[in-house]
Amino acid sequence: MSTSTDSPQVIQTYNGHPTFSCANCAATISLQDELISKSFSGRDGRGYLMHSAVNVKVGRREERSLLTGVHTVADVFCAGCNDRLGWYYHQASDYAQKYKEGKFLLERERLVKENAWKLNE
Repeated sequence: MSTSTDSPQVIQTYNGHPTFSCANCAATISLQDELISKSFSGRDGRGYLMHSAVNVKVGRREERSLLTGVHTVADVFCAGCNDRLGWYYHQASDYAQKYKEGKFLLERERLVKENAWKLNE
């Protein structure tokens, strides 16, 4: 699947796959399989770099100075409750940071890890 830096990728199904959900309204936000890295920093703490996200609204683009340099990003909001979840990387000015383009930074404290565990009854 190709990646475009102009628009976020969207996942269509979640059947049986562990997900991350909005901590405020429980809307499904991403498959756990979309996780790239847990060692990122968001505005309010630790963050996850993700390949894609769903049920989100992407805000306006802006240049922002982050720990790794200046990036063109847009805040990402939950489509269910409008809570800010993190941001989408449109563009990185530093070549070494280009791998972030087209990816999402989702803040850990704003997500709930949902597992597809089945309990034997």
